[in-house]
Amino acid sequence: MAQQPRLDLALDTYECIVLYPGPAGRDLPEETVRRLQADHAGYMGALQRRGVVLVAGSVDGPAREPDAPLGFGLARTGSVDDVRTVLEADPAVRAGLYRVEVLTFHCPAGALEFPLAKAAS
Repeated sequence: MAQQPRLDLALDTYECIVLYPGPAGRDLPEETVRRLQADHAGYMGALQRRGVVLVAGSVDGPAREPDAPLGFGLARTGSVDDVRTVLEADPAVRAGLYRVEVLTFHCPAGALEFPLAKAAS
């Protein structure tokens, strides 16, 4: 494997949240799906108000594949494991409507701002 070049560049580190369809999603009744989606939106809103999640939203495409990502977000707690634990407590994730992955994301220092997160804190 080729070694990545070393850059003399200051980086900010975030936790990247990616939401996918879960294992039970296709089997859940429509009423349950609607309730879980509402619960998920409320849960994510609460995480944003608490400053755990900086930004989150849904993603879409013209020809969505069955296992394509449904949502994306960024947090900045310093711990992928902590963010994963919090997101796995989401009612829609616990019910299997969604599944979540949390990755480390690096970008140039100061490149991103989150005015809604600043207003909430």
